[in-house]
Amino acid sequence: MKIMIVRHAEPDYSIDSLTEKGRVEAELLSRRLCREKDVLGYYVSPLGRARETARYTMEKLGGQAEVLPWLEEFRGTFFDPDRQRIKHCWDLRPRTLHAHPELDGADTWLHSPLFEGSNIPRIWQETTDGVDELLGRYGFHRDGRLWLNDNNHTGTLMLFCHFGIAMAVVAYLTHMSPVSLWQNFCMTPSSVTTLVTEERVKGETVWRCFQLGDITHLLSNDQPWSTAGLFPEVYDGRDTTDPVEWGDRHHP
Repeated sequence: MKIMIVRHAEPDYSIDSLTEKGRVEAELLSRRLCREKDVLGYYVSPLGRARETARYTMEKLGGQAEVLPWLEEFRGTFFDPDRQRIKHCWDLRPRTLHAHPELDGADTWLHSPLFEGSNIPRIWQETTDGVDELLGRYGFHRDGRLWLNDNNHTGTLMLFCHFGIAMAVVAYLTHMSPVSLWQNFCMTPSSVTTLVTEERVKGETVWRCFQLGDITHLLSNDQPWSTAGLFPEVYDGRDTTDPVEWGDRHHP
């Protein structure tokens, strides 16, 4: 089985929807996703920017995606000692990350002193419970690092959501630290990340990511990709992932 995780197109966070560019991205994305065969289920975050992205695809298909509350952006926060305020756990400055090597471990990141007293364990449990419930509908249950299924079959689950929760799902399925994924990988708006099961022994499967942040639907149509969600390549005095072209929407 495959799981396709789709990040929403370029967002307008002020209205929880899409920018003009985001709507172009969602249209090009929909043409690609509508070609996917044997889709077993479409699922979407409750937030507007993800639902608007999914709408372009679902209207072409004449269906609706099921809203899964846990697919809302990963809501774990902590007190950041570097910036002296509450921040999302997927936004660490490199100095903070490297001061806590336990964050790189799949079995140690959740117990970091950095996250002590935070809501992160609860949100992580909510996320993993959500993944377990969804995959349980298709006969999977987790046994350590294996996913057991006596009737695994081809077919695709399509999830429209957000970068933070997407990387959390990938981390859980592949037994990695989500912090490593949050800090070292980027999914640009409207990009597609795909995982597939490998079943070398009957009934025993693992998940393997063979495509992360793919944007061929943009590149093949000469549509530039958005830098929303990516910090400046070269220092420019800003500590934000808002593109420069958004003007005064970003803050120093």
